[in-house]
Amino acid sequence: MVMLKVYKLYSDVHIPKHATTQAACFDVRAYLGQPLYEVKGFCANNKECKPPILETTEGSRYIKIDPGQRLLIPTGIIFDIPEGYSVRIHARSGLALKQGMVMANSQGIIDSDYVEESKIMLLNISTEPVYIYHGDRVAQAELVRCEQYNIMETTERPTQKTDRNGGFGSTGVTQ
Repeated sequence: MVMLKVYKLYSDVHIPKHATTQAACFDVRAYLGQPLYEVKGFCANNKECKPPILETTEGSRYIKIDPGQRLLIPTGIIFDIPEGYSVRIHARSGLALKQGMVMANSQGIIDSDYVEESKIMLLNISTEPVYIYHGDRVAQAELVRCEQYNIMETTERPTQKTDRNGGFGSTGVTQ
């Protein structure tokens, strides 16, 4: 069995885990603990912004993501990805449906030679601010085997391989 190792940058970081025995992906959580991070992102006007990490009266840390804002949410972990694999980061469907939080890049890909903290690029597509708290599940991820292949230029235009006739939106359409 292949092993994905996870290095915790801080002692209170949540180690990712599969929620059920049949879960295809494991949950990744926001890390907004000590020390105070500088969260980087872009505001709705496409200008770089650094929103502060706030604290409730009970001591829970959170960050406010305004409509149209894109932020890199820290996780406090570094994946030690086996050679020949990558980690693919996906949006959480409930977060997208209920709060309008999606991944700004649709899917994140972490290569096996990347050994820095993993961050989740979130985008608020709703019309209301969204609050992410320390420890919230902000994405789901999976370990994926990567095939190595060569890319070669060809001088011959590819020929049609099936009965497909057309481009975008052409499959399943009867003439």
